[in-house]
Amino acid sequence: MARSACAWGLGLLMSLFAGLAPAQQYEQIGDYQIHYSAVNTSFLTPEVAAAHDIQRSQVLGLLSVSVREELDDGTTQAAMAMVNGEVGNLAGQSQGLSFRTVRDGEAIYHIAIFRIQVDEPMHFRLDVTYDRTQPPADVAFIQRFYIDR
Repeated sequence: MARSACAWGLGLLMSLFAGLAPAQQYEQIGDYQIHYSAVNTSFLTPEVAAAHDIQRSQVLGLLSVSVREELDDGTTQAAMAMVNGEVGNLAGQSQGLSFRTVRDGEAIYHIAIFRIQVDEPMHFRLDVTYDRTQPPADVAFIQRFYIDR
């Protein structure tokens, strides 16, 4: 029960951050929406971080990716996907992202932890396989992280 509440908390947190973003952070590919959000792990509550074995730190980030399939009636449903990717900086240094899947009821999130490079644009490059009959979708975005000192 507590684990489900913490998974719900992670989902709620990701939804809140997506709502705070200046623009929707998703890519539309056919009938699929690929949503993504990157935040500092220090924003997670201690309970959510502990339930998902995530270290809270000013220098660690959490990337969450979810895929939604649009249905004929206009609603969406969570879709299984496989996510691979990397994050890098302007100097060309990059680190691979190791994703794991978190399920909460019908919600499915793919999350990865990465080291933040302070006040530097971080380039995220993702391959998202949402349909085995299609090539992976390329998703790329840039985000800068700041640390309160």
